[in-house]
Amino acid sequence: MATTEYDVVIIGAGPAGLAAGLYASRARRKTILIEKNVTGGQVAVTAVIENYPGIHEVNGFDLGQQMQSQAEKYGMEMAYAQVQSITPQSDGRHLVKMDDDNAFIAKAVIVTAGADYVRLGVPGEDRLTGYGVSYCATCDAAFFKDMPTVVVGGGDSALDEGLFVTRYASSVTVIHRRDELRAGAYLQERAFAEPKMNFIWDTVVEEVNGESEVESLTLKNLKTGETSTLPTKAMFVFIGHNPNSSFVDGLLNMDAGNHVIVNEWMDTNVPGIFAAREIRVNAAKQVITSAGDGATAAIRADHYITDHFDNMK
Repeated sequence: MATTEYDVVIIGAGPAGLAAGLYASRARRKTILIEKNVTGGQVAVTAVIENYPGIHEVNGFDLGQQMQSQAEKYGMEMAYAQVQSITPQSDGRHLVKMDDDNAFIAKAVIVTAGADYVRLGVPGEDRLTGYGVSYCATCDAAFFKDMPTVVVGGGDSALDEGLFVTRYASSVTVIHRRDELRAGAYLQERAFAEPKMNFIWDTVVEEVNGESEVESLTLKNLKTGETSTLPTKAMFVFIGHNPNSSFVDGLLNMDAGNHVIVNEWMDTNVPGIFAAREIRVNAAKQVITSAGDGATAAIRADHYITDHFDNMK
C-alpha cells in the first residue's frame, strides 16, 4: 500500500472542502483534497447561484472549477478516489485509506464529504431512475422539453430546481406532503408567480408507473386517504439528503441522523479531525456557509498542527 505524508487531508470537494484547501494551502501546509465524484459536489449540478456575496450570478459547475483553480494556485493537490476509513495513529497523525489501495498520513483531517439525495423508496423509483426519475433537474430537465413534469418536495432545493425545470417543461407540478412550503419567502414568491408551476398539497407519491419510462404517478392524499393517478413524463425528487458519514461511523460522534457532532470550530471528538458542510450537525446547507465552515476548519487545523507538531520539534 502506497502511503504519502501530508499536513492536511481534506475529504470532499464541495465548497467547504475547496475553501478548506485554499486556506490550508495558503497557510503553507502540504494539502491534498480527495473527491470521489466531481469537483464542486452538489454545487456542480446547480445551474445558477444567485446568493453568493459579490457574485451576482454564476453557474455552479464554473464556481467549483474556479475554487479548485484558486486553491491549486497555492499548492493544493487533488486526488480522485473514495475514502474507506480514517485510523488514528499512535503519534497523533491519522491514516486515511482509499478504495484504490493508496493511503495518506495526515497531521490533520478535514471531513467535508457532504450528503446524498434521499429517495422516496416507492415501487418503480429505482427501476425508472434515469428514465424519467431524477434527483438533478439541472442535469436532466432539458430532456423533457414541452412535457409535463413533477417535483417532489417543499424546501429550497425543490423550488429552486423546479423553477429551473420550467425553462423546459410545459408544466411543473409540485407535490408536497404538507399544506405549506418550507422554502424561503423569496423562492416561494417566485414559485407562486410562475405560470407553469402548480401545487398539490397534503399528498405523497405511492408508486412510479411506466414500463421503459415514467408515464404517471400514483398519489395518495394524506388527509382523505384518496388515491389518484397523475400523468407525467418526469419526477424530480428533492426531499433531503443523507450524510456521507458511514466511513467514520464508530470513530466520530454523530447525532441520530448520522451528522457528525462538532463545536463552533468544527472540532470533532477525535483530536486532529474536523468536520464541515452538510455532514455536520445543524448545517445551513448554503454555498456561503459551507465555504465558511471549510475556512474555519482549515484555520483550526493550522492551529492544531502548530500546537501539536510544529511546537514539538
